[in-house]
Amino acid sequence: MDGSVGGKPAGTLGKHDGRLFFFSIVTNDSVAQNIGDVLANYAQFVADATDNHIAEGNGRMPKWVPRAVAIFWGGFIGTLVVRFMFHRLHSLILLLLISFFISLAVEPGANRLAKRGWNRRRATLSILLAILVTVFTFVGAVGTVVGSQVATLASNSEKYVNDSVSFLNNHFNTHIDPAQVNEKINDPNGSVQKFIRSQQGNAVNLSVRALTGLLQLFSVILFSYFLVADGPRIRRAVCARLKPDRQRRVLNVWELAINKTGGYLYSRALLAIIVAFFHWIAYQTIGTPAPVALALWMGVISQFIPVIGTYIAGAVPVLLTFIDRPVHALMVLIFIILFQQVEAYIVAPRITSRTLQLHPALAFGSALAGAALLGPVGALLALPAAAMVQAVVSSAGSRHEVIEDPLTTEHDHKQVRRDRAQQRAEKRKKK
Repeated sequence: MDGSVGGKPAGTLGKHDGRLFFFSIVTNDSVAQNIGDVLANYAQFVADATDNHIAEGNGRMPKWVPRAVAIFWGGFIGTLVVRFMFHRLHSLILLLLISFFISLAVEPGANRLAKRGWNRRRATLSILLAILVTVFTFVGAVGTVVGSQVATLASNSEKYVNDSVSFLNNHFNTHIDPAQVNEKINDPNGSVQKFIRSQQGNAVNLSVRALTGLLQLFSVILFSYFLVADGPRIRRAVCARLKPDRQRRVLNVWELAINKTGGYLYSRALLAIIVAFFHWIAYQTIGTPAPVALALWMGVISQFIPVIGTYIAGAVPVLLTFIDRPVHALMVLIFIILFQQVEAYIVAPRITSRTLQLHPALAFGSALAGAALLGPVGALLALPAAAMVQAVVSSAGSRHEVIEDPLTTEHDHKQVRRDRAQQRAEKRKKK
């Protein structure tokens, strides 16, 4: 330990350098890993600084040392308290964050109903109950399909194995023996049967998790209800602490966040309904098992999980159809790919033209950041959060006319093709 900080000898540092030293150590990960080293570094720092000051002829302790000690200990203890509280209240903070974004989505509808004479609390409760019924319907439908397919697969596993092996042998020129595959699956000491036995003890844990998730869902609904029903009162309480000019700015940002975030979520919900409707028709025509549930799954997952949601949602109906009829699974896959193109270039632009649009790269990056911070829930919350931030940032500051330059020119590929075709036609006429 050489008693130096930031490349300077500890004894030559002033009070501002002492503050920088404090902030450098409390923000370092070593605070939680080795508190003794931190305290030793600080003690050496103060001792060297004081000795150097005394050696220069001043017998008293520097005035900034007691203040630096107080700042260090106050900040150090405060950091530990904040870390402890965040760890304990992490679940509550996450529930409040989810409730906040749900309230932003619900408030435009509650405002419209309130303007038509509805009581605000009754309007909020009606919308939240509709959302709750929709969530339970979706989870119940998808859960029923998954459970029934797992039960069917378990009871008719030998038939499905024979059909799948026959398909592979006939279309990919393989030579797999279905009897050997069935024998390995039914082997009590095999990996498949061991995995099945290992999962039997998780039934109680799964039930407890389901009950916990249900309680958390009702907590989110309750928080969202109060945030929307008492929205004007909450905004009045916030604005009462601000000057009139700042009140206007806060309310403008608040209104912009409500309108853009709510509009984005409503456009996603409308797209989910359209996607579910057309996929239900296709699945019903092709003969996919449980077409209604799979269509709902396709609509919700493809719209609310950015970029990769379509592929995740499409994998389930393709897999379930492949178990029954492999040829029909290919038809389902072709329809999903074709409809994805129609949705991306025709349906989605017309619906989202009046609401906030997120660039795919921004949506994907936001989802990755949200997943890194809060897990799967963070990935879902990242979309409305990015929509709100983009709306606020786009409304702030001034705009200037952009100079003409090849780096800022956006070429219309259709117009370019028409111009080239016209030029070729003129050259042919001249010849």
